Amino acid sequence: MPNRPQSWTKRLWSNLKQLLSIQTGLELPRRLNGTGYQKEFIVIGLGRFGTGLAMTLNAYNHEVLAIDADMKRVQQVSQALPHVIHLDATNIDALREIGADSFDTGIACIGSDFEANLLATVNLCKLGVRRVVTKARTVTQQDILLKVGADEVILPEHEAGVRLARRLAAIDFVDFMELSEDKGVVEIVAPQRLIGKSLKETQIRQQYGLAVVAIRRGSDVIITPEAEEVIQPHDILVVLGNIANCEKLREGSIYLKK
Repeated sequence: MPNRPQSWTKRLWSNLKQLLSIQTGLELPRRLNGTGYQKEFIVIGLGRFGTGLAMTLNAYNHEVLAIDADMKRVQQVSQALPHVIHLDATNIDALREIGADSFDTGIACIGSDFEANLLATVNLCKLGVRRVVTKARTVTQQDILLKVGADEVILPEHEAGVRLARRLAAIDFVDFMELSEDKGVVEIVAPQRLIGKSLKETQIRQQYGLAVVAIRRGSDVIITPEAEEVIQPHDILVVLGNIANCEKLREGSIYLKK
């Protein structure tokens, strides 16, 4: 099954499903993507991360070829994905035979075997795949994968730990989703000093450089609220911007955007 979204996105997602009368979590991305440009992805490694990645990309109507050297995993995933192949991605000739070089993006995510993941990454680069993304478990692995030609290396466990630490460190941060090293989407309990003021009056954008993209009010979610929207007690603000500025907003210290 695909990795589940963070809790704030689950609640926002649930509200959107009710508004759009969508019954399953995979129908919304399909509807959002519509008949737009379809990309082609080759995903190597069908552990929990790779399987979730492949299923989500497929849900967005992109073409996905999923590969694993373990026949048992291939059989398990074949019911959920239209294109799954039992293949050893450390064999460049095998990848060449299936036309791996024609894909827009190749993702190597063999988490249990770094050597195999490294070889698969090198093979994707040698075949000329336009963009090669790979998974690492340590910073050392990340450095090695970047040196052999990977365009992007992600450390999901490290990034999950950073997100959790940031959320636990700030008691008023309800949830957090990192977009880059210093930016993200944060759910924050509306500070007491802002209650009763409109978004325009709070000057959150002017003073902190943050954008309020939604307000969660009980079971309701106000998407892209108007400047005249008045903040109520117990509101949860969903803000986009620099993480440090989110902390300043919570603390009440003023940050003048330059």
